[in-house]
Amino acid sequence: MEASFWNGKRAPGISDSIDLSQYNSAVEAIEEAFSQFADRPAFTSMGHTLTYQDIDLYSASFAHFIQTQTSLKAGDAIAIQMLNTLQYPIAIYGALRAGLRIVNTNPLYTEREMIHQFNDSGAKALLCMDIFAKSVENIQSETNLELVITTTLADMLPNVKRILINSAVKHIKKMVPKYHLPEALCFRKLLKQHLGKGFTPAHLNEPNDTVVLQYTGGTTGVAKSAELTNSNIIANMLQAGSVMLQHDENGQPMMKDEQSIMVAPLPLYHIYSFTVHLMAFFRMGEHSVLIANPRDTETFIKAMKPFKITGLMGLNTLFVSLMESPSFKELDFSGMKFTLSGGTALMDDTANRWKAMTGVGISEAYGLTECSPAVCMNPINGLERLGTVGQALQHTALKCIDALGEEVPVGERGELCVKGPQVMKGYWNRPKATRESFTEDGQWLLTGDVAIIDEDGYISIVDRVKDMIIVSGFNVFPNEIEAVVSEHPDITNCAAIGVPDVKTGEAVKLYIVTHEGVTLTGEEIRAFCKDKLTGYKIPRQFEFRRELPMSPVGKILRRKLKDDSLEDAAAAKKSA
Repeated sequence: MEASFWNGKRAPGISDSIDLSQYNSAVEAIEEAFSQFADRPAFTSMGHTLTYQDIDLYSASFAHFIQTQTSLKAGDAIAIQMLNTLQYPIAIYGALRAGLRIVNTNPLYTEREMIHQFNDSGAKALLCMDIFAKSVENIQSETNLELVITTTLADMLPNVKRILINSAVKHIKKMVPKYHLPEALCFRKLLKQHLGKGFTPAHLNEPNDTVVLQYTGGTTGVAKSAELTNSNIIANMLQAGSVMLQHDENGQPMMKDEQSIMVAPLPLYHIYSFTVHLMAFFRMGEHSVLIANPRDTETFIKAMKPFKITGLMGLNTLFVSLMESPSFKELDFSGMKFTLSGGTALMDDTANRWKAMTGVGISEAYGLTECSPAVCMNPINGLERLGTVGQALQHTALKCIDALGEEVPVGERGELCVKGPQVMKGYWNRPKATRESFTEDGQWLLTGDVAIIDEDGYISIVDRVKDMIIVSGFNVFPNEIEAVVSEHPDITNCAAIGVPDVKTGEAVKLYIVTHEGVTLTGEEIRAFCKDKLTGYKIPRQFEFRRELPMSPVGKILRRKLKDDSLEDAAAAKKSA
């Protein structure tokens, strides 16, 4: 059959097409928002709000600084390594206005991971929070970073509030190693010095220009960078926005003329939050409440309390942690229109409990970094279908193929393939990896996920082709973990797999073979990994064996280990 994604049955109230030629560049959409919504609140963080006009002014100052006080030129890359604070949108928009490419960087990366990402992307500049600057000091000589800018958690807050916040986090700073970066600049000071000064529009304005280098491990090997172009970002910005503009059964817009208030607990360095909050919602003139530390549930809830929240974007574990807090039930949900879920599988029980508590269902979506990231979304007007990730977004074709590359009939399992304007240009400086991520004709992106497309075009993700592990929405790659653990002098072999976990969706389980006569514990291995792997990559479960299952050519059979793990879990449940 011909590849079909909604089969003429798109959910009511969502348009079938969007105008992909509306903007030439992401900056055009940002500039339009500055002009159109100047007096509206744009972002709130730690109780302080900046308007669209404020963000316009500060980001222009940052652009002026880049163009007049640095050697950076259009097309150069800048890494942004921060928590969700007011500095993030200022830095992103300022860098884009100055013509730089964005490299979103996880603040929790280890030094080894930072070196790889900065060198691979060719980043010449870095803006990071001071609490992570010691690592920058340690690795700067191993990178090509010419410019380092630091910022504190409270940099964009008013003087009194900044002093109070800095005082409150003194105990945290005492635990952070002091750093020595004498040439590093202070973000707050440079903004003040260049405030009100204009810049020369120098953005990368061709549709196929790469504006974001977003790192993902794909399905194998070290982290690769997806080249996301202006046209990719614009397409996904408009596609995601169209769902928010959905009409109800009476033909009335779900989102009224008044400004919507969106909660942003997911990190802005993650492409999911980046595209939705910094691009789609911003372009629509909405107000985002930034949450710096969503794991601090009570502070998270306190940040939401002053607002009549319209929507919240999160994932399964976040919804569960909120619902377990008594103070969450005291919030005013009367203005809530939707909740979006993505990054990892949404549990039916979580969705049902959430709807009972808030009165709003959770609309699960699906995407991947290589697609900017959204591929399909559920509608938001009560027509969401649990167990599915919705229908394909506009101008997006999906199909499922078998092991031979042939398309399977509707309703049958196969590897999900994507074709659409949001699909990346390719992997940065990796032509071979790019070719391998597409079908032989180069037309369809291979997702590595096994899916079922039903008659109405709703997609269910049922498995993964590769061995990638997803921990709290983040990609974890067994090869990377095994490479680190194998460096331990007492370990002869190891294998990492993903196992079900109530809190994180999946957790890393490590199978270990030690040298004869050597005794190790899981805690000793965890300690060994601590400075070499980001927290969510560190194994949580351990099993020691004399040998690991191998193929005739010596390849570890992870599938066999997964089967063993499932059998052990079933036996344990039965005996309990």
